[in-house]
Amino acid sequence: MIELQYFERADFQQLISWIDSSSFLLQWSGHAFDYPLTEEQLEKYIENANKEDSDTLAYKVINRETKEVIGHISLGRIDRKNNSARIGKVLVGKKDVRSKGIGLQMIQAILKIAFDQLHLHRVSLGVFDFNIAAIACYEKAGFIKEGLLRDSSRNGNEYWSLWEMSMLEDAWLNVRT
Repeated sequence: MIELQYFERADFQQLISWIDSSSFLLQWSGHAFDYPLTEEQLEKYIENANKEDSDTLAYKVINRETKEVIGHISLGRIDRKNNSARIGKVLVGKKDVRSKGIGLQMIQAILKIAFDQLHLHRVSLGVFDFNIAAIACYEKAGFIKEGLLRDSSRNGNEYWSLWEMSMLEDAWLNVRT
């Protein structure tokens, strides 16, 4: 089991150590950061995050048994007028806990915040089309594919396509019960 706690300066080096290539950074954060990831970039990321009216909530993921930080996830673009937000920066950083259902637990935990605490109506995310494991995780959580953004991101000399996925509050009410 996991729990989410706010991402803080003390967590910067752990996260930086997990991001070992520019392509991995692009998969994790889209175009939010430049490689190599630095403390300065993370400082800007959390500068206005994790406050009562912030449009971004950034979390570290804690293994409840070992108390280790094992991942990262954020809820961004929080739009209180339209009751929507976007999940991003999903990462199970500790390689030895990957493929054990941690990603699904992370998604369920962030959806609980989005729908049960913030009372949002819509939560979206983007995932590159080749990330089959992540797509399966999101679909298992209740997300549906809305459309494919073909060749939406450039990585070196190749282009990556991105699935847009979302969940509405009525679907959340059905999957959480």
